[in-house]
Amino acid sequence: MANITRYTPYEDLFNELTRGFFVRPLGTAAGSELQIKLDVKEDDKTYKVRAEIPGVKKEDIHVDVEGSHVSVRAERKADREEKQGGQVIYSECSYGVVSRGFELPSDVDAQGAKAEYKDGVLNLTLPKRAGAATRRISVA
Repeated sequence: MANITRYTPYEDLFNELTRGFFVRPLGTAAGSELQIKLDVKEDDKTYKVRAEIPGVKKEDIHVDVEGSHVSVRAERKADREEKQGGQVIYSECSYGVVSRGFELPSDVDAQGAKAEYKDGVLNLTLPKRAGAATRRISVA
């Protein structure tokens, strides 16, 4: 007597179409996309901004200050290594342009602003503009 087997064409088709698909990640892992994370501190005369921008060259970072608005733009470029016979199986590295803008409570003296980038951290020293003191208004 012959063995009877169940024929499942949809399961066979699904297995054929998805072969090798589950080796790659289905989505980006948390925190793997390029981001700029900020810490902003203030004293009497300056704002201190610490921005984490790992994997970016300092030539690819641009900081713009206009009044009280500060914007930081960075670009991480893909490495163009050509390897003979190699194939990428899994990659979480992200490439591209990212920007971040924020408002400070008072205007910044753009002429005295300083920026330093070391070990993936951008440190900005933004002096407050003279005469731009915060004024509290009483509510009538």
